[in-house]
Amino acid sequence: MHILGFGVLSIALQVFIPYTRYVNYLKWLSLSLFAYVVTAFRIHVPWGEALRALILPPLHGFRRDYTMMVVAVLGTTISPYLFFWQASQEAEEVQDKKEDKSLREDPSKAPDQLRRIKFDTYSGMAASNLVAFFIMLTSAATLHAHGQTNIQTATEAAQALEPFAGRFAYILFAAGIIGTGLLTVPVLAGTAAYAIGEMMQWRVGLENKPKRALKFYATLGAATIAGLSLNFVHLDPIKALLIAAVINGILAAPVMALMMLLTQNRRVMGQFTLPLYLRVFGWIGTLAMCAASVAFFAGVF
Repeated sequence: MHILGFGVLSIALQVFIPYTRYVNYLKWLSLSLFAYVVTAFRIHVPWGEALRALILPPLHGFRRDYTMMVVAVLGTTISPYLFFWQASQEAEEVQDKKEDKSLREDPSKAPDQLRRIKFDTYSGMAASNLVAFFIMLTSAATLHAHGQTNIQTATEAAQALEPFAGRFAYILFAAGIIGTGLLTVPVLAGTAAYAIGEMMQWRVGLENKPKRALKFYATLGAATIAGLSLNFVHLDPIKALLIAAVINGILAAPVMALMMLLTQNRRVMGQFTLPLYLRVFGWIGTLAMCAASVAFFAGVF
């Protein structure tokens, strides 16, 4: 019943409340994830070894489990659906604000808009990667170091916070899961709805009233229900997340290559093609994703 309740709540929030409104409240729940940062400084962490491995990670050849985890970590950092989500949200903001125009129509606004996008992207990626690093570090020092290497439930995962929160660790963990879950379901389901809706030329957007974008919201609801149904097939949620991350990591490489080609094409980008330094870093990231995927398949086969 709890699963169905959260599913219905998530769909109702997506359909009847503009995403930009309720996201301002839900984001505060995700602050509980910083408990992992605090916990890392409350336990014994071999910082020298950890930082050395962060800069120069140990290489274990083409071992399947090792390369799979590398692809999974990269897949959660550079997920293909994020490209479509951010682009759709930027386009929707232009449509919602009557005073705004697309940069192709009004290039004079480019410096301010690109500065805002750059700040949002850099700060968001910095915060998310910092939290992700401390989640891995804290879990390694509390769970893995004590032989708990096969985490199958959220309850087991929450034990990593016990050195800091004690018996309240599960409440902190639940707040983080609920907050980030309700924040990201619209991203995951919404990306599918945006992609299908734009392909079919429907009216799309999470700021629209339900009756103005009925097909878009129907697709979004169907995607949410499809994800909800996985809870009833007794699929290990931790393994499901790992598999999804690996798939994202494998798909990210060709999507990144396509994005790099498009952003260098003047017929597509006009005067807003990527500067040289972003091209260099973009292709380095693309090649790194390709190399990780190749290493993973080499270990599998």
